[in-house]
Amino acid sequence: MRLARDGRTVLDGAQLRVPPGEVTALIAPSGAGKSSLLRCVVRLLAPDAGAISLDGVPVADLDPRALRRRVGLVAQTPVMLPGTVRNNLAYGLDAPLSSAAAHDALRAAGLDATFHDRDAHALSGGERARVAIARALVRRPEALLLDEPTAALDHDVALLVVDALRALADGGLAVCLATHDLPLARRVADRCVALDGSAA
Repeated sequence: MRLARDGRTVLDGAQLRVPPGEVTALIAPSGAGKSSLLRCVVRLLAPDAGAISLDGVPVADLDPRALRRRVGLVAQTPVMLPGTVRNNLAYGLDAPLSSAAAHDALRAAGLDATFHDRDAHALSGGERARVAIARALVRRPEALLLDEPTAALDHDVALLVVDALRALADGGLAVCLATHDLPLARRVADRCVALDGSAA
């Protein structure tokens, strides 16, 4: 795959496969194009060349909203909307969010049901990171992409986040973690892949 922006080549020859039931760590230094690659997968950016497919179907042929329900993307700095954690989990859903579905998503992201009614803006950085994961999970995606989800967290909180991701993959979800933290990636990932496609 190739992507250029503002006259600069951001990605050239990037290749990545994210199988279900595994954590794939995409390893590259900051500024190397990890975020751009993840954004191309969910059609927030369009590559200049190459193909991206989901279960053999080019993502360019899929409705963007349907694609983003099937593939969740958690940004590096999660934005919490005004209101409760439940309000944040329900944002953008096509149907009402049940309490059971909210609690299941929170639990899968490593949080308990007491977070349901908490003020989202009062959460710590680690809590926000896990609520962002839960917000993606309520859509019941087939794959979850995460852009440096532990970058702003202290080590102990980062371990909680990656352990939650490991549990999600063990439950069958395809998880791709973009990071520059190789030791953390090796703790959680089944495969570590450098942005040039080599094993790390």
